[in-house]
Amino acid sequence: MNIPRPAPEDRKWWVIGIIGVLIMTAGAVWWGISATRGVSWENGPFVVKNDRSVRVTFYVTNQDGKPVTCQLEAQDISHGRVGVLTVKLPPSTFRTTEYTRTIPTVAKAVTGIVDHCEYR
Repeated sequence: MNIPRPAPEDRKWWVIGIIGVLIMTAGAVWWGISATRGVSWENGPFVVKNDRSVRVTFYVTNQDGKPVTCQLEAQDISHGRVGVLTVKLPPSTFRTTEYTRTIPTVAKAVTGIVDHCEYR
């Protein structure tokens, strides 16, 4: 089976096309990898201290030496918000850093969680 070869004058367009596809593929891979990085968090243990507060421990990963802001949330038995606390965390160069904060509540909470974190 003979595979037809492009004419000599068309070869440069094949080369340009192949290089273009390789550059676009490298860009897509770079974008995909960079999109998966960034700050992340994980909920840890919590303690309901009383009817007006809950102490939450949480773990922040990939701070990359940057300050982070996290929003913590206390919830009641029906998952309604009974307390919200925004915390500004200092820069950390550790892969994962543990933090503990107390969320004031307007009613008795049954859990405390991290709603989200972001770089400042």
